[in-house]
Amino acid sequence: MVTLTLELSKRLEAAVENMPAFPKSVQKILELTRNINCAPKDIVAIIEKDPVVTMKILKVLNSAFYALPSKVTSVNRAVVYLGLNTVKNLALSFASVGVLPNSNAAGFDMDRYLRHSLITAGIARQLAAKHASDQVDPMDCYIAGLLHDFGKVVFSQFMAAEFKAALAASHLSGRRLHDTESEFIGANHAVVGSMLAQRWQFPDNLVDCILQHHDEPVSDGCMSECLYLADTISKLTEKDAAVLEPSADWRSKTMALTVQEAVTSLGDLDRFALEADLFMQTSRS
Repeated sequence: MVTLTLELSKRLEAAVENMPAFPKSVQKILELTRNINCAPKDIVAIIEKDPVVTMKILKVLNSAFYALPSKVTSVNRAVVYLGLNTVKNLALSFASVGVLPNSNAAGFDMDRYLRHSLITAGIARQLAAKHASDQVDPMDCYIAGLLHDFGKVVFSQFMAAEFKAALAASHLSGRRLHDTESEFIGANHAVVGSMLAQRWQFPDNLVDCILQHHDEPVSDGCMSECLYLADTISKLTEKDAAVLEPSADWRSKTMALTVQEAVTSLGDLDRFALEADLFMQTSRS
């Protein structure tokens, strides 16, 4: 349990308040998704009201990565070919990119951050779909992966000097960034990320998942386990020196998987990176 001083708590709250609001269209999509009786056409209608997001979704889906048999010209047709969840994931991802700043004074590598988030999201979604679809919505795990490190974005914008020092200390010493953040700021990105998710009115289990994503899950929290495994595997594929190091005997309780078993079950990991790279290329155009 993190204990914040009153002064730090106020600074974090002010930083979170200064972040842009998450797009209402995406909030509406997530709200509709929680209703099992929601009609796909209602979600498609919300997406199509945003012409920029619609254009980018179609551009991604018509790329060689998906290799569809014919050109897709509408969101509704995209749902027919690839399913509602794929289209929702893309809409959410583009909305998240829209919240990201163009620059920051901390020297934080926003492209590397985004790529890691997208790869983690894709892996978390696949783990849930493959091993735990009866226990957790793979879409929820995708969102957890996409947003789990968003606290770094908050730090880069509103606590730039301290965050820059934490980044430098992590790079020089090889210590994990969330540890050096605690040293230079007093809290790590998981704390402020959970505060931001709460402000964006995401469900409590997602808020808790973001808060605890650097800790080995100790309870039967399937979303937390999917995120923990996905974050670890993503860092392994990116050859991150500060990769998480689960205990040798740690095993997911809900999926009965070690990290290595999860890696094996996913097969070719390159596709997650390819998908992330395609998304980033499209989001810039």
